[in-house]
Amino acid sequence: MRTVGLAFFLSVLAVHAQSTTMVAALPSAPAPSVDFGQQATASAPANSESQTTLTRMQAEELALKNNPRVSVAQLLALAQHQVVREARAADLPTANGAITAEKALDASRISAGTLTASRLLTHAGAGGSLTQLITDFGRTHNLVLTQKLQEQAAKANSLATKEEIVLAADQAFYDALTAQAVLQVARQTVNARQATQTQVNQMTQNKLKSTLDLSFANVNLSQSQLLQLDAQNNADATMATLDTVLGLDHEVTYQLVDDASQNPEPPPDFRPLIQTALTQRPDLQSLTFGEQSAQKFARAQWDQRLPSITAAGTVGTIPVRVDQYYSSNWWGGIGVNMNIPIFNGFLYGAEAKEARYRAQADAERTRDLRDRIVRDVRTAWLQANTAYQRIGVTAELLKQANMALQLAQTRYQLGLSSIVELSQAELQQTSAAIDNTNAQYEYRLSLATLDYQIGTTP
Repeated sequence: MRTVGLAFFLSVLAVHAQSTTMVAALPSAPAPSVDFGQQATASAPANSESQTTLTRMQAEELALKNNPRVSVAQLLALAQHQVVREARAADLPTANGAITAEKALDASRISAGTLTASRLLTHAGAGGSLTQLITDFGRTHNLVLTQKLQEQAAKANSLATKEEIVLAADQAFYDALTAQAVLQVARQTVNARQATQTQVNQMTQNKLKSTLDLSFANVNLSQSQLLQLDAQNNADATMATLDTVLGLDHEVTYQLVDDASQNPEPPPDFRPLIQTALTQRPDLQSLTFGEQSAQKFARAQWDQRLPSITAAGTVGTIPVRVDQYYSSNWWGGIGVNMNIPIFNGFLYGAEAKEARYRAQADAERTRDLRDRIVRDVRTAWLQANTAYQRIGVTAELLKQANMALQLAQTRYQLGLSSIVELSQAELQQTSAAIDNTNAQYEYRLSLATLDYQIGTTP
């Protein structure tokens, strides 16, 4: 029995030696692995030399410069400053001038129409009038403070818009960078499976493999080509999104360059981040200013029920006149008027209550945002920590997948395994390479999101 077993073993070695000799002349299938340090630039098309390179910092600067949302927020803040001047105008004097000439049937009277001075006289004169608010017991002052706080809210909202655009630019940049890196993985996968298909085809022609192996190799190649098509479409779509965030109205394909040298560790604790966010988040500051503005406006609406005191004066000359009816060639006068609201159908009371309720609603809206900020900061911190841990796990997974693929290729070339085992190893390696690529950029995007949540100024 031992002699028969030894003879059988030697015959198997002879067959394997013959198969190895036939395969040695064929090119080995390269494993589709991607070095992360080269992903940022290696994923560009063949004509990348003519493309404009773009880093993340440059993308943020272009977005802040060209995105229309930034301009809209800045213009609204400038407009609100003019509203402050409009409200302050009520505290300043109002002067008007007039020049009037009239030809009439002297001493005739208007006998129909509104109740006015009815006597008509031929004359020509010029003069002016001046009115000045003395006090309205704080109403105008509160209206001015209302608009000043609205101006501060508009400025804070402008800063919040900038931070949103920076985050959108970072997200679009990393999405496009990830898509280009995945496209590179897909291209390398096609090359590797094309080499495998070529090997299997030649081995099938030499009667070393069956047509079933060739069919599996063709299916794997087609699947990798479909992966490349999807990756190319995703790369084009993410680049279009990046162009939109950058404020471009035309297509520009950039060669994206990752300017991050290494991945820093996430913050060790989220509690200081929450305090920082509650202090410097511009959207929270905007709502806080809006709440204070609503409170001042509610006070101003209540002040409508108080009296207002106004001074008025007028002076002028009448060079052309009928002496019979004019005792002098000039006129002038000054006076003080107090306007006292008595009853207007409960209008002022209803407006004061409406403003007070709206101020209370703004206070609750501010409290709601504070609660959401606490939640968002903690969630972003957890996502950053998870993404950081995924980097090491996916790197080890890719290492093991590359090793498994090399072993599967060797076993298949020696005839020790089937095409199914090789196909499974290729699929796992491709999946591991894509997961590793996604993990790198997802962590950097999670750090950008965390910076946004704590209100880091762009």
